[in-house]
This record gives sequence, C-alpha cells and structure tokens, in this order.
Amino acid sequence: MKASNFTLPSTSKKNFILKDTLGKFVVLYFYPKDDTPGCTIETNDFNKFLSKFKKLDCEIYGISKDGIKSHDKFRDKYKIKFDLLADEELKVLKKYKVWGKKKFMGREFMGINRTTFLIDKKGKIVKIWENVKVKDHAKEVLETLKDISKK
Repeated sequence: MKASNFTLPSTSKKNFILKDTLGKFVVLYFYPKDDTPGCTIETNDFNKFLSKFKKLDCEIYGISKDGIKSHDKFRDKYKIKFDLLADEELKVLKKYKVWGKKKFMGREFMGINRTTFLIDKKGKIVKIWENVKVKDHAKEVLETLKDISKK
C-alpha cells in the first residue's frame, strides 16, 4: 500500500512533504499529546535509537494535533533530535485513519489512536503498528527495519 502524500508544518521551521523522503525509510508515529507520560516515553525511545535508525537510512517523524509552539517546547525539554509535525486540522490524522473514538475511564471522546507506520524507500507502507504500547515500541520498530533492510 502506497503511503498518502501530505504536507505539514514541522519543528524544522519548514513544511514537511512526505514525497520528499523517497529514497529513505521513514517512520511516522502518531501520538496523542506532547509532554504526556506515554508520549514522552515513546518519543524519548525513538530519540535514543535515532542514530541506529539513521545508520539504516531511516528518518523519524512524530505527528500529533498539537501546534508547533507545543512541539517546540516538547522538543526543547527532551532534546529531541528529529522533527515533530503539527496536524492541527486533523487532515493527515484522518487520511491515515488514526483519528477515532477512544475510551478513557468510562468516557468516550475523539482522539489519536497511537499508531506507527514504517514506509520503505519507494514510499510503500511495509508495516503498521496499531494501538501501540509504548514500552519497547521504538526497539521493535528498529528490529523490524533491520529485517526489512536486509532483504
């Protein structure tokens, strides 16, 4: 399945365009909210393994509906070395079907379902992790990338 192209504002101060990443592996991870416990663990783990992802010619991008100001604070606080993308209008979240009904403590609301996409160098989605549990998730994505990049 081909990854749908999109353009979003990024913490690099430039617009991120997915099709510009062709020729590299890409990890897109969708997370609910900046600076919340699970999202911080997930983001810090991807940050910790960033050099290993880069050695495999892979870029990492985190996406949530938080704005760039929020992303900048989150990035600076945890010294995140990759770009965070802001989807305040929910366009990409809906395109990738990660925006949906959630339940928490008995109440229902709309939100981001924690999901990660691994995209190959030709722009094809090669693996999707849905309802991600943050513990060891970045490591699992890295292991999958190692296996795929050997082929």
